[in-house]
Amino acid sequence: MKQRNHHRYKSREQNENPRHNLFNELTSLEGAGYGRYKSLQGEWRTKDAIIEILRVQSDPFAPPSRVAIRFDPDQADLIEEWHATPQRRATLAVLLAKRFRKALRSRDIRIDSGGQEIVNRASCEIAEDGSVVFRVGVQFPGKGRRIAGRAAARVLADDLPNAADVSLNVTEEEAEQWIRHADDVTALREEVARLGLVAFVADGSMLARRSGVDDRPMDDGVPFHSPEELAFTVKLPHAGEVRGMGVKPGITLIVGGGFHGKSTLLRALEAGVYDHIPGDGREFVVCDPTAVKVRSEDGRSVTDVDVHAFVDHLPSGDDTKSFSTENASGSTSQAATTVESLEVGSQLLLIDEDTSATNLMIRDARMQDLVSKDHEPLTPLVDLIRSLSDDHGISTILVMGGSGDYMDVADRVVMMDSYRASDVTERAKELAAHPTGRRPEADSFARPRPRVVDSSSISSQVRGKQKIRSQGTDGIRFGDNDIDMRSVEQITDPSMTTGIALALELALKEGHLDGKTTLSEAMDSLDKVLSERGVAELNRIRQIDFAVPRRFEIAAAINRLRNLKTVD
Repeated sequence: MKQRNHHRYKSREQNENPRHNLFNELTSLEGAGYGRYKSLQGEWRTKDAIIEILRVQSDPFAPPSRVAIRFDPDQADLIEEWHATPQRRATLAVLLAKRFRKALRSRDIRIDSGGQEIVNRASCEIAEDGSVVFRVGVQFPGKGRRIAGRAAARVLADDLPNAADVSLNVTEEEAEQWIRHADDVTALREEVARLGLVAFVADGSMLARRSGVDDRPMDDGVPFHSPEELAFTVKLPHAGEVRGMGVKPGITLIVGGGFHGKSTLLRALEAGVYDHIPGDGREFVVCDPTAVKVRSEDGRSVTDVDVHAFVDHLPSGDDTKSFSTENASGSTSQAATTVESLEVGSQLLLIDEDTSATNLMIRDARMQDLVSKDHEPLTPLVDLIRSLSDDHGISTILVMGGSGDYMDVADRVVMMDSYRASDVTERAKELAAHPTGRRPEADSFARPRPRVVDSSSISSQVRGKQKIRSQGTDGIRFGDNDIDMRSVEQITDPSMTTGIALALELALKEGHLDGKTTLSEAMDSLDKVLSERGVAELNRIRQIDFAVPRRFEIAAAINRLRNLKTVD
């Protein structure tokens, strides 16, 4: 096995280059006007790495400058097997970024090390040949509006390469733990697909999180254990045989009393579209990668969406096959989000009654008697969900605690009791055999028509300048548009929101949104580019921290643009 180099970093004096001596250059700028920092932009070579100053902040109070430090394969000194597959590279990059953050001695350097998910980020990228680049934000030191050159030299010529060196000096034991994990999760997803499942939750998984603002696993939670009737065992290359609950296609209800773990299980499934770091507790919880969490969203804009299956007429006379509004209700927003998700390829819908519009979910027998169908434009999901599955292959997993009518259409029912799962399908079917008097209001779901986005209605420009900014996980400022993303629940962190904004700009610049192809086709071509070279392509739009997003969250942003128009 290749020997690791645990003394990679040399002292500054040994690294000095006659042409590029960053330390000396910075110290010579002591007391100069802050704008002189811009003269440093470009590459600075050391013996072990290249430090590239990509963007320089305009003043001490502006957003941090952007700096990259690059190592060729010999200097990175990673064992070849560690970067042999895309999944290994993505996983190892997350590990290195987290190690880098722990190694930082300077508050002036910031690296996006992410949370619990393993996604491709701009902050650390590993190439097929084993070369490594870290991209960080650096607050260039100043005294008022003057350069603090000696402090800057310590930050850029000492602290930055030292943190990178500590990160790369990962032990074989730690790195291989993460690499084995990458192999196991890759194999698990392949096994889940081979078995024809839409989701899998391994026994022993810790699904509960510490809090709403701390996504780490709960210390004293109840580990998940699959009911015997729903159990599958998969064999993974390193973890060996893993038993867990397999969710088959169709309609799955998650029921139980309040605070017993129904929504916790659903949240783990919605997060299962991403891989998770070792120790997360959800390492072996995976979900169909096309799964989309759907909810109501009062006040969102909707543009030209065919919601006819859910809303067959409106008192206003508006065409529900081409429905638009600036201020959607809970029911019309959820109907639109459902249709939009299917339009761009979702094969699995995740729904929690707590965040749903009740009148779109169910109309019971008494309400049907009181308000006749002739006076009710809404067709509830309970009457369409069977056709979604049988006619279109769209599965649904629902958290349901208030309506027993869904037992009539469910393929299986999982009860959560004190965070423990049991299969109550047979009991549910016995209860469903006793009619409630409710009458179905539809027997089929018609596929909505595809839409073509008018690309001229979307622009990031404001008075000739590009304006793209994320607002945490809540929204995106894109040109003149404030895009509200608060109800797009599978966005994990602000870097993903930024990635969505950059992907939208890339789709416009590269002609994926060309005013001719359907939105689904545009997402197909954009998805191909992002899966093959996402970090590089989005870096061309702007040098900033981001995570490469899924097509579904990009489409969600497009659909929430208030200036959006479509082509007839």
